[in-house]
Amino acid sequence: MDYKILITGAVGFIGFHLSKRLLNESYQIIGIDNLNNYYDLSLKQSRLEKLVKYNNFSFYKLDIKDKKIVDNVFKTHNPIYVIHLAAQAGVRYSLDNPYAYVDSNLIGFMNILEACRNYPVKHLIYASSSSVYGGNKVIPFSTNHNVDHPVSLYAATKKANELMAHTYSHLYGIPTTGLRFFTVYGPWGRPDMAYFSFTKDILAGRPIKVFNHGKMERDFTYIDDIVEGIVKLIDKIPITNNEWDESKDGISTSFAPYKIYNIGNNNPVSLMRFINALESALGKEAKKIYMDMQPGDVLKTYADVSDLERDINFKPSTTIEDGLKKFVDWYISYYKIQS
Repeated sequence: MDYKILITGAVGFIGFHLSKRLLNESYQIIGIDNLNNYYDLSLKQSRLEKLVKYNNFSFYKLDIKDKKIVDNVFKTHNPIYVIHLAAQAGVRYSLDNPYAYVDSNLIGFMNILEACRNYPVKHLIYASSSSVYGGNKVIPFSTNHNVDHPVSLYAATKKANELMAHTYSHLYGIPTTGLRFFTVYGPWGRPDMAYFSFTKDILAGRPIKVFNHGKMERDFTYIDDIVEGIVKLIDKIPITNNEWDESKDGISTSFAPYKIYNIGNNNPVSLMRFINALESALGKEAKKIYMDMQPGDVLKTYADVSDLERDINFKPSTTIEDGLKKFVDWYISYYKIQS
């Protein structure tokens, strides 16, 4: 296809899988990433090595907080679609390095919005997060619930992204879709995520830390399901609704060309079931240290994906057992673990 899609964070976990999928479908992909050292840089380099083999992939190492360079990429390539996945990730890291989130998630996103304004695109899809639900008690989390009580700076920046996107959709007619991802996992994943670090520790015979004494639940969502949802949404472009009324239309839509979706498995898994599934995939029992809850964490995430099902006829469905088995198979192969 001749469609040009710019993907920020193209060498990140989700960005890598999405880029690979779209490259295989012959889209022209412009990937940008700053290749920072938030986690193992060699893993990012390995992802990049796979992507640069494609003739339809162009890559720029840059930081999205640099407006001039971002504008130059837009001016050079004139992408038709933008999928913005670059961000400073991690809830706990935001307690120690708050300014990294301001630089990437606020200033960086502002630069992407301005570029989409000055070099118009058909659709901007951007990553939000399930963390925006913060202290909400009503489950499953719905895109029609208010998200005004974040419990981490990371969550606050993602909520801010949604507000910024709405403003640009209203003022400049940029169609925007925000995706609230729920605990994404799978091969080529982020080493700072629990399933990754647990795997490393279990194989090494080190104990794992089980927070809140295991009394937590997460709506784990397998990477292939996330990618499928994004791909199906590329051409699902929000439109202006001049008759919009929040009392009957809901707050995930607007009078502007704006939409928010949850992408989650719609099936929360207890932390202990997750650990048991990982133990089963590894064929090894974990040594466990039970800990209190950590600041910034939430007890449970659970995605209402009814509007995703309705609009694109899709619902994530990979079980935690199947997903973790695929991750472990990749992990053992990638790190050349001897059985």
